[in-house]
Amino acid sequence: MFFVLSKTINFLAMPLVLVCLLWISSRLIRNTKWKKRLGLAGLSLLLIISNDFITNEVALLWEPAATPYNQITKKYKLGILLTGVTKSNMQPDDRIYFQRGADRVTHTLQLYKLGIIEKILVSGGSGSLTQRTRQEADEIADALTLMGVPENDILIENQTRNTYESAIAVKAMLQEKFKPADCLLITSAYHMRRSRACYVKAGWPCDTFTCDFLARERKFTPDVLLIPRAEAVTIWTTLMREWAGMVAYKFSGYI
Repeated sequence: MFFVLSKTINFLAMPLVLVCLLWISSRLIRNTKWKKRLGLAGLSLLLIISNDFITNEVALLWEPAATPYNQITKKYKLGILLTGVTKSNMQPDDRIYFQRGADRVTHTLQLYKLGIIEKILVSGGSGSLTQRTRQEADEIADALTLMGVPENDILIENQTRNTYESAIAVKAMLQEKFKPADCLLITSAYHMRRSRACYVKAGWPCDTFTCDFLARERKFTPDVLLIPRAEAVTIWTTLMREWAGMVAYKFSGYI
């Protein structure tokens, strides 16, 4: 029930959905004052979410800062790579299809090649409402193997559907042979706050490594300050879905 509810909340939290709801409400309502207010609210929201500078400032405030590799002095026995970066049920099915977030995989590989992590645990089954032909953790494990990581250095948890379930399952898998201090949690910067909170709640408070950043270097050029961008709307969609997820997790006791 929570799984379906969380997906519904994510849909309603999309900024363009909110803009459309405001405009539709402004057309349906009879009160002239509220008709104008709702119409202006929809226009104002659209201008805000399409502004590149405002969007980037919000992302900078939300995302934890990147950690340069040369500043990581500790070695970890295991890197916990969270899934959510591949497309499901694409054809032909003889290959792996990555979407935004592939940095989770490539940066995990770099951590492994640099000797910062000894092994990789890929955690995540399917977060989709539709059935996947293959679990995402299995697909990413195959990709890591193609990239040169030996199979005996890859662990797989492929049954969970969300971050909280991942934290519970990973702890159950690792607690007999590992300690939280042995592990490095790897996920996208926008997703790290919720991920870290879930793992702490589950009793597995490991260190973190952020990647796949929405924010970039601050700029004050006219195109950034004034010209609406579709990419800004996409970033707001990601952030608002993440915030909705944080709220749902908080009410459910997951964090």
